[in-house]
Amino acid sequence: MRTDIHRLPTGTPTDVRNLGILAHVDAGKTTVTERILYLTGAVHKRGEVHDGTAVTDFDPQERDRGITIFAAAVSCVWEGHRINLIDTPGHVDFSDEVERSLRVLDGAVAVFDAVAGVEPQSESVWRQADRHGVPRIAFVNKLDRAGADLDTAVASIRDRLHTVPLVVQLPIGSEDGFTGVVDLVRMRALVWADGEGAEERPVPDGLREEAHRRRRLLEEAVAELHPAALEEFCERSALRERTLGTALRDLTRTGEGVVVLCGSAYRNRGVEPLLEAVVSYLPSPLEVPAVRGTLDGAVRERAADPAAPFAALVFKVNSTATGRLNYLRVYSGTLRKGDTVLDAGAGRTERVGRILRVRADRHTDVDTAVAGDIVAVIGLRSGRAGTTLCDPAAPLVLEPPSSAEPVVSVAVEARRSTDTERLVTALARLAEEDPSLRVRTDPETGQTVLSGMGELHLEVAVEKVRRAHELEIGVGRPRVACRETVVRGVSGLVYRHVKQDGGAGQFAHVVLDVEPSDATGDRAGDDGGFVFASTVVGGRVPQEYVRAVEAGCRDALAEGPLGGHPVTGLRVVLTDGATHSKDSSEMAFRTAGRFALREALRACAMVVLEPVAEVTVTVPDDAVGGVLGDLAARRGRVSGSTTRAGTSVITATVPLAELFGYATRLRSRTQGRGTFTTRPSGHAPAPDGAVSSGTPVR
Repeated sequence: MRTDIHRLPTGTPTDVRNLGILAHVDAGKTTVTERILYLTGAVHKRGEVHDGTAVTDFDPQERDRGITIFAAAVSCVWEGHRINLIDTPGHVDFSDEVERSLRVLDGAVAVFDAVAGVEPQSESVWRQADRHGVPRIAFVNKLDRAGADLDTAVASIRDRLHTVPLVVQLPIGSEDGFTGVVDLVRMRALVWADGEGAEERPVPDGLREEAHRRRRLLEEAVAELHPAALEEFCERSALRERTLGTALRDLTRTGEGVVVLCGSAYRNRGVEPLLEAVVSYLPSPLEVPAVRGTLDGAVRERAADPAAPFAALVFKVNSTATGRLNYLRVYSGTLRKGDTVLDAGAGRTERVGRILRVRADRHTDVDTAVAGDIVAVIGLRSGRAGTTLCDPAAPLVLEPPSSAEPVVSVAVEARRSTDTERLVTALARLAEEDPSLRVRTDPETGQTVLSGMGELHLEVAVEKVRRAHELEIGVGRPRVACRETVVRGVSGLVYRHVKQDGGAGQFAHVVLDVEPSDATGDRAGDDGGFVFASTVVGGRVPQEYVRAVEAGCRDALAEGPLGGHPVTGLRVVLTDGATHSKDSSEMAFRTAGRFALREALRACAMVVLEPVAEVTVTVPDDAVGGVLGDLAARRGRVSGSTTRAGTSVITATVPLAELFGYATRLRSRTQGRGTFTTRPSGHAPAPDGAVSSGTPVR
C-alpha cells in the first residue's frame, strides 16, 4: 500500500505504532527498514546498505563503514496506520542509542539471522527491551542463505532469550529455493514469485500435513499461556482464527510470548506479513500504560490523550544544516507550531519554531503533533536528551533515559594551537548530542580527555568532529576506565579531625570498619557498590553527623590509593565517635569521614579492577589454533567453542585494554575471513602492571 510521505494522516493514537528495529550487527535490520519504507511508499526506490543508498544510514560514516551508527527515525503508513519507526544500531559501542530509543517506543521488531540465530548483541538489546517492558515480535531474516534453518534459530530464541517463541509461519522452500511462507494463523500460502508483491495461494499439497502439525503446536503453546484460549481449546480441541489472533496479540503485549515470523528482506520476501503483524500484535500508544512523571515529589500519570495537558520527552538531539533538531515523543496533549512550552528540568520556557515529520535526514513541516507522535522540533535553545517539555500550566518531569558509564578514554588535542577553542566547543556540542560521550580536562596533564563506550565509538566521534568542523586532531592511545576495590579490610580505624585557627574550630572523632562488599563492578548500581552503615549507640554521634560522615566517605571514593581510580565494592561501618559541644559541625564530620576513609583504604589490601568484555570470534576451522593462541596472549579466558558449517565460533572473556587493535590482528591471522563481536562483561582483577594509564597524543 503506497502512500505519499507528504500526506501522512494525523489520525488518532489508536492508529499509531511506535516501534524500533533491534538486532545484532549484520542481521539485516536496516534492510528490513528499507523494505518497509519501499512497501509503504515512503520511498520509490529500494535502498541498499552495500551500495550506500540506505535511507536510514544517511551519515557519511555509516555509508563508509556499512553499519548503522546513529538511531534514525522515519514515518510511513500501512493500511491506515502511521508507523513511526526507529532503526537502531547493532554494534555494542552504540548501545546507548538503543537505550534512548527504547525509552520512547511502544513496541519493537527483533531481527535474527536465520543462520546465526541469537547473537551476542541480539541478546543484549533483547535484555534492554526487557528492562523497558517493550513488547516485541521476532523476524528471522536471511532464510535464503546457505545453512539457514528456521527451527534452529527459533531454538536459540527459546534457549538464549528464555522466552516462548510462537511461530506463526512455515517456510516454503529453503536456502536459494525459499519462495514464500505458509501463514499458520489463516492457513494460507504467501508466495513472492517475482520478488515484488505477495501472491496468496492455497497451502501447497506437500506442506499441508506439516502445516497442520505446526498449527496444532502453535495452538497448544498459546493455550498453555492464555486462559481464554485454553477454555476454547478444551471445548473444541482447536482454536478459531479469531481466538488465536486475539491470544497472540495479548501474549505479545504482556511479554509472555513472542510471535515469530520469517523471510528474506533482501529478496523482498516476508515483509508484508511483518507489517501486518506490527499492526495486529504490537500496541498503540493508547494500549500501553500511561506515562508517569513527578511533580513536587508526587507521582503523576498522563494518558495518551490529545486533549490532556502537553507532555513530551526529548530522546535525541542532532545538529543539521536546517538547525538544531530535538527529537521527541509526545506522551500527552497536542503540540502546535509556535507554542510556548516549559523545559521542566531547567525551569525555563521555550518556543517551538517548527515541527517536523522525520524521514531520516529529510523532514516535512507539520502544524501539530498529538499524543503518540514521534517528531522533531526546531527552536529549543537548551534541549538535551532526557529533557521534559510540558505545558507551563501543568508542569511534569518525566524520567530521562539512563546513560551508561564510559569505559574507554582518549586524549585529544588540536594540531594547531589556534584551533584549541574550536575543538573544545565542537566536543561540548558532540557530548550534548550523545550523552554517552564525556569530555573533561585532566587536572594533572591539562589534556582534553574524551570518554566513550568503546574504541569504535570514540573513533566515530573524533571523525565526526574532523569532518563537521574541518579540524586537524591528534588522538592519544586509548585508556580503559578501571576501578579499585577492597579485598581485605581493616577494623577500628580511628581518625580525629581537629582544627583551630581562631574563632569557632572544627572537631570530629570517628571510628570506622572497612570491609569488602558483594556489590562490585557492573552489579554495583547507582551507588557504585558502596554500602554505609552506623552502629553507634548512645547518641555519641548525632544522626545529622552520621549522614555527614557518609557524605565524606563518598567523597573519598573518587580516587583510590593504587592509581587514582574510583573505588567500588566496599562496606563502611561507623562504629564509634565523639563530638565537641562547640566545635563539632556537619562540615567537620564530612571532612573527618573523607580523610578517615582515605587513610583506611591505604591500610586495606586493594586491587585494581579492569573492564572485561565477552568476545565472540567466528573463524574458519583452519585458523582456530592461531586465534586461540592470540586470545591467550591477550589474557583471554576461553569459555566455549562450537563448530558450524566449516567455521568455529569461539567465546572468550578478554580484558578490554587488550582488545585495542584486535580487528586488524584478527584479519591478518585469518586472511580477512575472521569476524568478532564484543559486549561488556563487568570488571575483573587486573594483574600488576597490566593496565596502562598513560594517554600520549600522537
